Amino acid sequence: QVQLVESGGGLVQAGGSLRLSCAASGRTFSSYTLGWFRQAPGKEREFVVAIRWSGTTTYSADSVKGRFTLSRDNATNTLYLQMNSLKPEDTAVYYCAAKLGYASTRRVSAYDYWGQGTQVTVSS
Repeated sequence: QVQLVESGGGLVQAGGSLRLSCAASGRTFSSYTLGWFRQAPGKEREFVVAIRWSGTTTYSADSVKGRFTLSRDNATNTLYLQMNSLKPEDTAVYYCAAKLGYASTRRVSAYDYWGQGTQVTVSS
């Protein structure tokens, strides 16, 4: 049973930074893609970033390129999302997700496992 537990959300002013964590357990994730998605009120869930757990290949939405950085700690199976230069439009619930394999990394429906989400609020 895969479990994904997010932490690190909160309230920050525009221009500030936050780091989200996702603790993954229940599998050996070497053949998995792990990613972050977000959902703002009244909007559909959207892709943010993803990483192949083996190797260094990452994927990013255009809206966060240059501001958000993904990293991982293989020893603890923890995924980190460093968010800098935050904007009010980044306000959303952020979800960690995992899928087996490396195809369709930006598609919400391709992911099999989801965390409970963590709220990020950016004030103007």
